[in-house]
Amino acid sequence: QVQLVESGGGLVQPGGSLRLSCAASGSVFAISVMGWYRQAPEKQRELVASITSNDNTNYADSVNGRFTISRDNAKNTVYLQMNNLKPEDTAVYYCSAAIRPRRQSSFGGYWGQGTQVIVSS
Repeated sequence: QVQLVESGGGLVQPGGSLRLSCAASGSVFAISVMGWYRQAPEKQRELVASITSNDNTNYADSVNGRFTISRDNAKNTVYLQMNNLKPEDTAVYYCSAAIRPRRQSSFGGYWGQGTQVIVSS
């Protein structure tokens, strides 16, 4: 089995910073693209940032210049450094990854359980 486990959410004041982490564990053979999504109350889930296995990155316009996605392939972990946080960044943040488990020949999509980020004074 493969699992994605997120950590690092919490309550922060506007202008503050948080760093989210997401580690893949279990029967992982390879990981392709990894990304972070978020879902605010009564809104659709949206892509925040993604990173490929060779470190090509993509950001939503709303976070470009404030958030930085990175990954540590040796640890099967992806990070999201969030700076200059705004109240509109409040959401549940989900990690996602395309993972090929051992003993399987194809990649599948996996999701973490989500971590809450609240930006408020």
